[in-house]
Amino acid sequence: MAKKPKKAPAADGEGGQAEAPKSRKKLIVIAAAVLIVGGAGGGFLMKKRAAAHAEAEHAEQTAEVKKPAVFLDIREMVLNLSPDAGPDKAKFAKLRIALELKDAKVEGEVKPLMPRVEDALQVYMRDLRSSDLSGSLGLYRLREELLRRVNVAVYPAKVEAVLFKDVIVQ
Repeated sequence: MAKKPKKAPAADGEGGQAEAPKSRKKLIVIAAAVLIVGGAGGGFLMKKRAAAHAEAEHAEQTAEVKKPAVFLDIREMVLNLSPDAGPDKAKFAKLRIALELKDAKVEGEVKPLMPRVEDALQVYMRDLRSSDLSGSLGLYRLREELLRRVNVAVYPAKVEAVLFKDVIVQ
């Protein structure tokens, strides 16, 4: 009888070990591909949601902006200012102011209160000096203070802004 050659058990072991690193590499490559595709898909969905959210916000803002603002003029005011330190001549300020309101409904609430608004402005501005009105910073401060005082005078209605049409200091 002829002897059959035996397979070496070491060869089997080597072949089994040789396949293990290849299968790990395949597993890593497949996992990386899944992560990349999943990340890209997730990013696409997030971008799509963000775009839909931004579009909804834009629609809300344009709906709010379409309402026209109402501007209510306050009669022209000429006032004498408090004198600065020193022997200065009397200084005067001439102002034309408009109030910005949200809509016509608020205008109906504010118009009957105009004497109260004018009184609040006159009382405050009579205490000002000409140096308080100099420069853009002075006008900004004046605008903020007038807005606060006007909103106190017309409460519960609300004025959105105080706008200067004309400011002259002599």
